[in-house]
Amino acid sequence: MFKKISNGFIYLSLVLVLIACNQNKEKIATNEKISEVTTPEVTTPDTAEVATVTPIAPTAEPVVSEDSAVVRLNRAILLLLKNQDYLALSQYIHPDQSVRFSPYGYIDTLRNQQFSLQRFKSEINSSKKFTWGSYDGSGDPILLTLKAYLAKFVYNQDFLHAKKTSLNKMLGSGNSFNNLEAVYAGLPYVESYFPGFDKKYAGMDWCSLRLVFKRFGDTYFLVAVVHDQWTT
Repeated sequence: MFKKISNGFIYLSLVLVLIACNQNKEKIATNEKISEVTTPEVTTPDTAEVATVTPIAPTAEPVVSEDSAVVRLNRAILLLLKNQDYLALSQYIHPDQSVRFSPYGYIDTLRNQQFSLQRFKSEINSSKKFTWGSYDGSGDPILLTLKAYLAKFVYNQDFLHAKKTSLNKMLGSGNSFNNLEAVYAGLPYVESYFPGFDKKYAGMDWCSLRLVFKRFGDTYFLVAVVHDQWTT
């Protein structure tokens, strides 16, 4: 009987040991699973790759307005006038309409001189004198060569560096009638303006140059050069 009890005790002990081992294995496996969930692998990016990343630039090209085109054209023409590069200037004359020159703000459509591209090129270095209108005050005829007129009634001031520049807006005004916007209705123009040069004249020595443009195809060309100043 004692032998039976001893064998039973041994068997029970072995069963308990097996159960304990299984529980321990399950606990280890569970801990491993928890570790896999709560401690994911963290990767560090390559420093060289990070350094080469740059923002994506916008692909749209800037849209240049027609107003901007006219303003740039005005500056290009003023530079040619300043440098007296008249042959290059002729290429900006409207191919169908020619260019009109007015010595004062009032545009005389009957007496102001007009030059086509070809006529301008043929007369720019000639000694032929043209009647451009009448001098303010005296009423005497303005009789000058084309080149002399450009010096006296076009680029008589450094308009490339004018004090003020406006687009489709009059700056200079005196006591004479200004009819530019009536004669060239709807056409863009740029005015280069000096408000005066000598303080003793209180602004009565102001001076302006207005360039008027008209579109031909996809390009703007010069159709009028209007000089303006104080008139009596």
